[in-house]
Amino acid sequence: MPKDLRDILKEAQSNPRELKKGHRVKFEERLAELHENKKKNSFFFLKIAASLMLVVSVGYFTFNNNSIEVDSPIEATKIVDLKSVSPEMKQIEDYYLTAINYEIASLETTPENQAILDDYLDKIGKLTDDYTRLNKEISEKGINEKTVNAMITNLQLRLQLLLQLKDTLYEMKTSKNKKNENTTI
Repeated sequence: MPKDLRDILKEAQSNPRELKKGHRVKFEERLAELHENKKKNSFFFLKIAASLMLVVSVGYFTFNNNSIEVDSPIEATKIVDLKSVSPEMKQIEDYYLTAINYEIASLETTPENQAILDDYLDKIGKLTDDYTRLNKEISEKGINEKTVNAMITNLQLRLQLLLQLKDTLYEMKTSKNKKNENTTI
């Protein structure tokens, strides 16, 4: 038979329980700790949101300015790029360019890693120049499978270089932290 809720509450009030000694202090410490973690997480998400907004806006302006028609009294030429091949190629190019821009935006520059950053960014710059050359080749000679594959490979290489750079920077940071820990011991 079910009990009446009022009866259960009366029983609980008649038998008060004593809390352990120090319970209130532990509770307040945990509450303060949760509050600190919440503050840290909110700033973390703001940083991520700002980075994503930057990447999206750069990507938007970059992608909208790629296809330009040139009006000339002699001949009107349309600049052809990977996006004009097919919707799938546009998605592939957008994916890689967004990922590349995001990885570049998330790089952390310090005096210790500046030389490595410059070296990798120089390599990525050369690949970007090569990508521009391939884009011009498509405009001049027309779309062919070899050039399209070369452009996709170029995008993949740039992204791989950036991921490799992030791994190298992470290894440098962790080895530096280990050295600092060893010197303090």
